Amino acid sequence: MDRDRILNARWRGVLRSIPSGSKAEGLTCYMESDRDTLFVLDDVNCLEDDLNDRTFAEEITVLRSYSKMSYPGHSTLLIERRGTMITSLVNNAMCDDGYGRKVLSSDLYVNTWSHVGKKSEFQVRHDRAGPSLPFTYGGAFHTDTVHAIRYYCPSILKKWAARPRQWPPLSVVQEVESIEAVLTPVGFKGSEHKNVEWRMCFNAGEIKLVTHLNDIQVKLYILMKMVKTEVLKPRQKEVTSYTLKNIVFWIAENNPQALFHNGSLFHWLHKGLDALRVAIVTRDLPYYMIAERNLMAGCELDYELQRSWVSTITDMINEGPKIILRLPKIRQCLIAHPEPLMWYSRRRTELELLELINMNRRIKMQR
Repeated sequence: MDRDRILNARWRGVLRSIPSGSKAEGLTCYMESDRDTLFVLDDVNCLEDDLNDRTFAEEITVLRSYSKMSYPGHSTLLIERRGTMITSLVNNAMCDDGYGRKVLSSDLYVNTWSHVGKKSEFQVRHDRAGPSLPFTYGGAFHTDTVHAIRYYCPSILKKWAARPRQWPPLSVVQEVESIEAVLTPVGFKGSEHKNVEWRMCFNAGEIKLVTHLNDIQVKLYILMKMVKTEVLKPRQKEVTSYTLKNIVFWIAENNPQALFHNGSLFHWLHKGLDALRVAIVTRDLPYYMIAERNLMAGCELDYELQRSWVSTITDMINEGPKIILRLPKIRQCLIAHPEPLMWYSRRRTELELLELINMNRRIKMQR
C-alpha cells in the first residue's frame, strides 16, 4: 500500500510498517473492514535455537526464543545481546523471569507502545485487544496496530515446507520458506507465563499463500467469511476470519487442484462448512504453519453457542445451493436491478479512491 511505502521511507532504519489482514490480501475494500498493520523495529532481531548471532551489527539487539515451556507456536524471548542503540521501548519491557534470566515481556512491550504518539481530537484509542492496540480515526476509520519483533526461524519453516502437499506449487513453497516471520506480543490464554510469552506469526508468508489461491478457493474463503459475519455472528471471536483462512489452506493443500473448477464452488463450500463444524465440535483446528498449535485451544466457546452453531451449520449444508440466500449481500445482488447496483458500486469505488489519495497526502504533509 502507498501509505506503508511512504511511512517506511520516512522511518527507514528505525521502524517498518507492514500491511496485514484482509486489506493486504486484497479481499476487502478500503472502508469495508478494519485496517490491520504490523510495526516492526529494525534494530531488534529474535533467533530460534542454534542460529548464530554474530552476523548482526553491534547496534542490533539480539533475542533468543525459548519454547520448551510454552504452548506450541508460542515462546518466551531471552535477552542474548543488548545492542549499542537499544531503544527505550525495548529496554523498558525487559524483566527477570524468576530464574535470573532477562526476558522481553509481551505485556510490558504493548503497554510501553500504548503511551507512544501524540493525542489527537480526531483519534480515539481503545483498550488493548490481544496483541493489538486499536484506534478509530475521524469516527470512521478503524485500525488495529500490532508491534512485533522480527523472527528468524528456518527450522519451523523447513518443517512446514517438507510436508507432502497438493498445494501450493514448489516454487511458492520455497518463496514462503524464505519470508521472515514475526513474534507478536501475546501469550497463550491458558499459560501462567502469558505476560512474558510471544506468539509466532507468518503474516507475510500467509499473504503470499492467499495470492496463490485459485478463483474457487478465494471465493470459498470470502463465502466462509460471510457465513461467519452474517450468520454465525460470533460475540467473543470464538471463530475468526483467521480460523476460516486456515480451513481454506488445509482444503487447498490436501486436494488435487483440478477439482477446484467453476462448477465445484458449492461442493467446496459444503466441505469448508463441514470442516468448521468439526473444529467447533472437537475444539481442534491445527494451525497451517505450525500444525502442533491448535487454533481452537483456549477458545471461550460455551456449550449452548457450540450446539447452536453446529445446528445452524448442519442446516446450511443440508440446504444445498439455497445456502447462498442466507447471505444478505449476495441475496441483495440477486434481487436488485443491475443498473442501480452498478451505479452504487462505481460511486463507492470513486469515493474510496479519493479518500486513499487524501490519506496519502496527509501522511506526506506530516513531519
